[in-house]
Amino acid sequence: MSATEAAAPSPGRRVQFEMFFTLPDFSDISLRDYQETMQRPFFSLAKKKRNKPIEYVSPDKSVTVHVSANPAYGMATIWDADIMIYLASHLNELRERGENDLSPTIRVQPGDLLKRICWGTSGRAYERLVSALDRLQATTIKTNIRANSKSRETTFSWIDSYTHLVDEKTQRSLGMEITLSKWFFDGVMDKRNVLSISPLYFEITSGLGKWLYRASRKHAGGNGAEGFTIGFETLHQKSGSESSLPTFKSKILELARANNLPEISLEVIGEETPRPRLKMVMRRHLKGRGESTEPKRLPSPPPAPAARARNPKPQPVLAPAVEHDQVDPASARQLIAKATAGLRVLDERPPQDPHHPSYAEAAAIAPPVRRIRVDGVVDADVLAAIRAECPGWDLDALMRTFDAFLNANPGELPRNYSKRFYGFVKKHHERNKYQLNGI
Repeated sequence: MSATEAAAPSPGRRVQFEMFFTLPDFSDISLRDYQETMQRPFFSLAKKKRNKPIEYVSPDKSVTVHVSANPAYGMATIWDADIMIYLASHLNELRERGENDLSPTIRVQPGDLLKRICWGTSGRAYERLVSALDRLQATTIKTNIRANSKSRETTFSWIDSYTHLVDEKTQRSLGMEITLSKWFFDGVMDKRNVLSISPLYFEITSGLGKWLYRASRKHAGGNGAEGFTIGFETLHQKSGSESSLPTFKSKILELARANNLPEISLEVIGEETPRPRLKMVMRRHLKGRGESTEPKRLPSPPPAPAARARNPKPQPVLAPAVEHDQVDPASARQLIAKATAGLRVLDERPPQDPHHPSYAEAAAIAPPVRRIRVDGVVDADVLAAIRAECPGWDLDALMRTFDAFLNANPGELPRNYSKRFYGFVKKHHERNKYQLNGI
């Protein structure tokens, strides 16, 4: 039996064990990140295995961070940090609920964790989870952050250990115990050290984009409309990126031009100068200054060559927005089910991607029934975020496409419809924003 597995408990104990693994519904709690790790280089930004250490010294020489990898596993990545955000959020929720005697050992169901950080629940996702936990346990950090008169530096790993309990007869997972390092646990337990982050953080696909969101949230969060401005060279040092400075600058410029990070507005100052700077402002502070709170759109691509123009790529059909009486969410779901129940089969096996054109086609040919206004189903705060982050789309039509996907894939039914629809629209916007044409 491996070090990460333990025998199943007795039948009587198993019931207590599985009840103990009940966690707060992640859709109902706020995401929290540990701010001392948000602006400095604690994680590899690349998906490929990294063994090269990170050596960081702040410009004023007051802060040092050294991160070393285990050659067998490589360094913990910024995607592995999703797990740490999940665990920090869980601890923060328990503390806010008045729980006493909180422990650094947290019990989780792998399936719940994977779903709530948007990794999926396939066998491949579980393998990815185990690999991430191995890296989090094997990566060694040495830093003087939080040093005091008694200690100059602290050396730790992100987690001290993890144990996977399985049923010996069925091999069914009974859950995991993950023990956080004392350094991380103590930091999270001080509520002054945690910051709220957007649920859309888990939708960011770029490693540098994930790090830049965290750094921007830390730097700009408390600076109001003035935001925070930082030089590219300093940003490069803080990131720990293995890319050369010119390559790093190019990637930051791409992210700033796209300007589609959740909550954060990015602006490059002095782009044509030898030392450009990046300005970060929380979008909510742009109101009242006459500036848009919506992400900037990328410039339209050049016209397609003539040969391509003769064979245009088929685009999803999005119906125009229609006003209707607002209905309560329960009635809306019933009407949606009726609207999508009669969709004709477009393929022998429905595609698994909800952005596949077949789903848009299916939604467009649904039997004529009364349309549902999106604001009668999606939570108001989530709808406001969608309109700010993904402007210009007919959300009623996208909702029909989304529900067609859910009908074809019952196993994908979300616990929180609003937030899952939020992620769907975000991905649709990223893939199709060139097609808006000023809508």
